[in-house]
Amino acid sequence: MSSKKAKALQKIAGEISQCRLCRKGGTGKVVPGEGNPDARIVFIGEAPGREEAKTGRPFIGRSGKLLRQMIRDMDLEEADVFITSPVHYLPLRGTPSTSMIHHGREHLFEQLSIINPDLIVLLGNSACVALLDGKVEITKKHGTLVMKDDRTYFITVHPAYAIRFTKGKEMLLRDFKKLKRLLRSRQ
Repeated sequence: MSSKKAKALQKIAGEISQCRLCRKGGTGKVVPGEGNPDARIVFIGEAPGREEAKTGRPFIGRSGKLLRQMIRDMDLEEADVFITSPVHYLPLRGTPSTSMIHHGREHLFEQLSIINPDLIVLLGNSACVALLDGKVEITKKHGTLVMKDDRTYFITVHPAYAIRFTKGKEMLLRDFKKLKRLLRSRQ
């Protein structure tokens, strides 16, 4: 693991925690993301939930338990990946506003430029808005790869959607099987 990259990511985490715009409209502890600074794959969600806002760690609530299990099911260790979101505080109004996503993505772009992953998994619409500059019909585009700005993105549903809807769970499972094959083909 590159200590230079780890230090650079810690610096960004510090900037996020001091950023008044990141905090605006949000509450709880800052959740800048966590994982391997040399990760080949980065998972990007929406915003912290209640559990995340209590601990400062991404994806540890119900959605997180599902995501982390699916990562292990792909024969990856959590220590091999990086997990984050464009919004770094629990939104006061439930879902993050577009302005929260657009501001938070500036820090996200910095994180991605340091990590420089081979693949970025976009978990739901907020991640797509942040990195693809617009809404995506996830139910139609899930399981697909998108190339943009010299980066490769894989679109899938958010684990929260998979928990709420049987159709969503089926999509997520199918997408992660496809993702596992894709990662193997890139080794």
